[in-house]
Amino acid sequence: MLEEARARTRDLQVRMQQQNISKAVFTDESSIAYLAGFWGYLGIDFGRPTMLVVDATEAPIVITPLMESEMVSEMTWVDEVRTWEDIGQRSWGRALSDALGTSPDNIWIERNYIPAIVRNFLDDTYSGKQLHDISPVLAELRVIKSPFEISVMKQAGQIAGAMMEAAHNSLQVDVSEYESALAVINAGSRKAATFLTDSGWERFVSPMIHNLQILQSGTDTSMVHRRASVRTYQKFDPVYFCFCNMAQFKQYKLGFDRMFHVDDVTDQAREVQQAAIDAQQAAIAAIKPGALAEDVAFAANALYQERGFETGYRTGRSIGIAYLEAPELKAGDKTVLMPGMTFAVDGGISINGTVAGRIGDSIVVTETGSEYITHYPREILLSRG
Repeated sequence: MLEEARARTRDLQVRMQQQNISKAVFTDESSIAYLAGFWGYLGIDFGRPTMLVVDATEAPIVITPLMESEMVSEMTWVDEVRTWEDIGQRSWGRALSDALGTSPDNIWIERNYIPAIVRNFLDDTYSGKQLHDISPVLAELRVIKSPFEISVMKQAGQIAGAMMEAAHNSLQVDVSEYESALAVINAGSRKAATFLTDSGWERFVSPMIHNLQILQSGTDTSMVHRRASVRTYQKFDPVYFCFCNMAQFKQYKLGFDRMFHVDDVTDQAREVQQAAIDAQQAAIAAIKPGALAEDVAFAANALYQERGFETGYRTGRSIGIAYLEAPELKAGDKTVLMPGMTFAVDGGISINGTVAGRIGDSIVVTETGSEYITHYPREILLSRG
């Protein structure tokens, strides 16, 4: 991981030199993990900025709270780790201005991701200095995944598969939604632990699956991103599991969704779910090098239209070390697909706010088409109770 992160930073510095970019400040957790190889658990939401300053020609600098500096120093390949304290003169602002210098030629930031307190500090400290957006430069590096990254994502796919199996096995009449969520967390954490060791960099990687389980059941199935509750399952209930904020490993995040039905399925629910499955499969069949991102969406939408359905959902999104990367599989995105790109590819329909069809998988674009990263049957799925 750390050698990969070091090599990425070198590649970024070359691009910075080519584009006359002297210094860039990274504040997004996914960008820092991608370049410096570390991440924390109590970040800007706690008013605690962590930053990575990359100079085009000199060694990068990590700026982190003092209390977390010991762990950060062990996790990152970056040699210079500067600390700041909550009280006194050693503030994060002073550490950042020391790293940037009194009059940098130019400053580049992640415009859409920089926390307001950091942006305000830069505006005040470097008044009149234009702040440019470094995000497109880094995005060009992140769009194609290395073999190492794909191997980590495949491990995440195995973890996600164990989670989905546990979700499936949890479904019985009168069982509560939150019990399914607990089963998912337990299975995923145990599977993740099998890929880790208690030495070196890996000893700082937690196997614990976290975040609130997205789960929709019964007449709430079309209520996208509803959280698991105390509601109990009943016969014929559709139950939808979305792992898009849970299926992750070593910061690599997948998309993975399945719809189940408790004991049996109604004719309408079967029709809608089968359309979602077939649309997803049409989309995946359209994925190949040279195709446009929007071509994939058009293939899915043609299937929906043929079946008499409409959908307002995009067909997919690029995945990686962030929850949402570019490009997206939707109308208007004319990005040319290339081997090494990774996507979450979805099928999704909602009918009258009560019936829905859902399915989602993660794939990697190959030389000839695509390969699944996530694995679970792509069919009408009934509970096993």
